Amino acid sequence: MNINFGCGKCIIGHEVSVKKNVLNIFLDRIYRFPLWVKQVIFVKLKRDLEKHNFNTICENSFSMYSPVITFSGKTELLEKKCGFDSNIYSFLEYCENNFSILEIALTNFWSMEEVAKYFEFCAEQKFITVPDSKEISAMCGFIAGKYRIGEYFLHKGSITEKELSQAASVAEKSDKKFAQILADLGFISYNDAISALMLKQEAQTRFVLDYNIAPEVKQELPQDKICSNELENLRCENAKLRQKLSHLLELVKSGSDEF
Repeated sequence: MNINFGCGKCIIGHEVSVKKNVLNIFLDRIYRFPLWVKQVIFVKLKRDLEKHNFNTICENSFSMYSPVITFSGKTELLEKKCGFDSNIYSFLEYCENNFSILEIALTNFWSMEEVAKYFEFCAEQKFITVPDSKEISAMCGFIAGKYRIGEYFLHKGSITEKELSQAASVAEKSDKKFAQILADLGFISYNDAISALMLKQEAQTRFVLDYNIAPEVKQELPQDKICSNELENLRCENAKLRQKLSHLLELVKSGSDEF
């Protein structure tokens, strides 16, 4: 699996240590709201979910899953022999502290897509256990880009390989989206198709829950720029030394009493 752990030239300064759980902090604030306020929030959220075709809430979802770190994962987290990107070790440490996928994403200011990629990588390295739930595994692979939408519904158990093959044959002669073809054939519902595509799209969004604790963003200099800066500093130091030596020679020649 090819995975890019960097984020361009800007990196988030982050030590591999568990920070406070920003999701729990946010939820604690909501829990302290009066009952009548929470009721209004609940109703409005329910209407919004129904508007976007999320008519049912599934607790057995990828975002609510807490990855389980293995002995190999704990060993690598401790020794760091493989020298992976710091985000991998950060992910493993949150797994060790029983954070859910959603909590890991919000606390680290990652997108759900990024977390899914870290999840898939760590699972392939056997640093975390593979979920028993087909729904969770399928959704993770879909969000991470490992599966296409047809493969997602196949691994989820919504369609069979025969149905997937039939839809693929139709797709060769059609300009329609594959999800729509699956729905047109009656293999999945239109709501399921829309929900899956929306989850995939929104998984790419980086969401900051609390801007008051947003991480400091540092500019990572390219290696050649670092070397150039170091050379410039050495030139300045050499120039200062030459000036001091010249001044000392002049003092010696003049027989000055400044020594």
